[in-house]
This record gives sequence, C-alpha cells and structure tokens, in this order.
Amino acid sequence: MEHQTKSNILAQVDPEITEILVSNRRSFFKSAAVKLGAIASAPVVLAAASQQAFGQSLPQSVVDVLNYALTLEHIEDAFYRSGLEAGVIPEKYLTIFRHIGLHEAQHVEFLSNALGSAAVERPALDLTAGGKYGDALENFDTYLTLSQTFEDLGVAAYKGQAGNLIDHDDLLTVALQIHSVEARHAAVVRKIGGKKSWDGAYDEPMTKEEVLAAAKPFLA
Repeated sequence: MEHQTKSNILAQVDPEITEILVSNRRSFFKSAAVKLGAIASAPVVLAAASQQAFGQSLPQSVVDVLNYALTLEHIEDAFYRSGLEAGVIPEKYLTIFRHIGLHEAQHVEFLSNALGSAAVERPALDLTAGGKYGDALENFDTYLTLSQTFEDLGVAAYKGQAGNLIDHDDLLTVALQIHSVEARHAAVVRKIGGKKSWDGAYDEPMTKEEVLAAAKPFLA
C-alpha cells in the first residue's frame, strides 16, 4: 500500500494529468495543503507530499542521484532567473523563457523537498564560466548558446541516470517526466537559434562524470 501511494503521488508530477487524481491522493494533498496554508501553490503541495511519502527513507545511492540532478536544476534555475532579471531576452521570447524558468524552479522545489534535509544547497555560480562567456547576460546570442548547452546537458544527464533508478519506479517516473520536459526546452531553444530541434534519431546519455565536467566551469 505504501509503495502504491508513493507511485500515485509521483506519477502526477506532470500538471497536464492532474485531472485523473484518485480520491486517496486528493486526501493526501488536502492534508499537505492544510499544513502549508490556503495560498500554497500546487508545486509546493506536491513537493511537500513527496517528502511525506518517501523523503526520509531514500537509500544513499538514490539520494546521490537526486542531489546530482538537483545541482543541475539549481544551475538552470539561476541561469533563467538571471537572464530574466538582466533583461537580456528579447520581448518576443519572454513568454517562452519565463515558462522554461518556471519549470526549472519547480524541478528545484520538487527535488529539494523530496530530499528534505539531505538536499544540497544551491552552489555558488559563475554563469560567465570564468569570463569565457562574459557577455552572457548582455548578449542574447551568447545567452541562447548557454541555454541550449544547459538544456542539452540536462537531457543527457537524466537519461544517463535512468538505470540507477530502475528499482524505484516512482522516482524513475518523475525523472522520465522531467527528462521529457527538458527535451522540449532544448527543442524550442534550438528552434529560436535557427538550429534543428534534434541531432539524430537517438539521443546519447552522458555519465555523471561527463556532465559534472561540463558543468564545473559554471560553479564558482
């Protein structure tokens, strides 16, 4: 019963399918919402519910995978927040990047609450990568290049870790849902930059070491 409850909760991370909530899940969310207050957003309630369901019983190997994902989401979240605050994004693309930024913030919120006290804090970031992209928040072309880099990296990272969650189908479901959203981000960002939305019929996964090596320049 506990495993079924966890699967039901996590399977609904995609807001497009919230209409199929079962009655026991509604009751679970109602309890979380009451504790958080009437103005709590759906993502906040979901994150709180996820922690109630499994946050304190994750094996260390899974905690490591989720913190790895959380680190990447922190980078993306900070990147989009910074771009929107800096005004580097042209008005015709603002809606798109606001939505992407909102998704990344929700990913951070979910993973942080799922991990509870085990969650890593947001690392100190250098979005210029030590000066290599010094105009990242001034030149939209540079910003767009970094956006594609981060989104492609996220897609490859989630794909590379899927096998490590194979024994935790609830978490695997969430990871695959986030993976597909990151892929859609990558596709639209590539289109804005005048590039193909795909490189081929198959995407290649990246190992944790490869992803962290690519992300390291952006960690201050």
